[in-house]
Amino acid sequence: MASVPFDQLDGFIWMNGEFVAWADAKIHVLTHGLHYASAVFEGERAYGGEIFKLTEHTERLHESARLLGFKIPYTVAELDDACRTLLKKQGFQDAYVRPIAWRGSEQMGVSAQNNRINCAIAIWQWPSYFDPAQKLKGIRLDLAEWRRPDPRTAPSKSKAAGLYMICTLSKHAAEAKGYADAMMLDWRGQVAEATGANIFFVKDGKIHTPKPDCFLDGITRRTVIGLAKERGLEVIERAIMPEELEGFEQCFLTGTAAEVTPVSEIGPYRFEVGEIAKSLMNDYSAAVQPKHAIAAE
Repeated sequence: MASVPFDQLDGFIWMNGEFVAWADAKIHVLTHGLHYASAVFEGERAYGGEIFKLTEHTERLHESARLLGFKIPYTVAELDDACRTLLKKQGFQDAYVRPIAWRGSEQMGVSAQNNRINCAIAIWQWPSYFDPAQKLKGIRLDLAEWRRPDPRTAPSKSKAAGLYMICTLSKHAAEAKGYADAMMLDWRGQVAEATGANIFFVKDGKIHTPKPDCFLDGITRRTVIGLAKERGLEVIERAIMPEELEGFEQCFLTGTAAEVTPVSEIGPYRFEVGEIAKSLMNDYSAAVQPKHAIAAE
């Protein structure tokens, strides 16, 4: 994490079509997105000066907004260009990219049909989401009290700000116990995901992962599934019950912030940091590097 508060970092933020000084990127306290979570966002990483799978992320941002009932007033191409230009303006090669869109402050109340749709992009240097030394040993996860909701109660396919409230609660509770994160079940009692990353398990050389039917089908998740298949590994997407954890040999998380992170412990269950998890961690590290950088080596 940054050693200074995020509102005091240096540089610029792209906001509604303009590059503004970091400290001047402000919204009003009565912004609808703050009170009613009418906001969607993305998390992306730049490697070697290029943002990995940028257009996929931008397309998902647009789709998340559609699911929340609003339209982002900038095209995918315009937002892609803004992200790339801001990355250069910030002077970073490796960085974290956070686009966000939200309803403004023109109306207050649950209904806000006439509110402006705002959009901003911030880019900062953010190292590994988990402690690098602990990551090599495998991180420890708590079993979360809160569960991912039934998709009939929330737009689970949207990367919507409101859906992360229970993730914050779960991660804070886990950290208070000395864990790095928490694994969440869904409303049916099936294994779902961690608070900000998808989860995979290994048994007898095969990879098992929950079907993303009530949580986000991560872009990193799909990338890692592709890398596993390139290695000839079988990937089984299915319902996984928590009592099955005892029989799994390896476990790892995937996400833009987490990348590929091995897990050594989930509550009472233990896992080895095995070759499949290590190989996919290395494969992903290679996959995110820009092609021109690889060619120059």
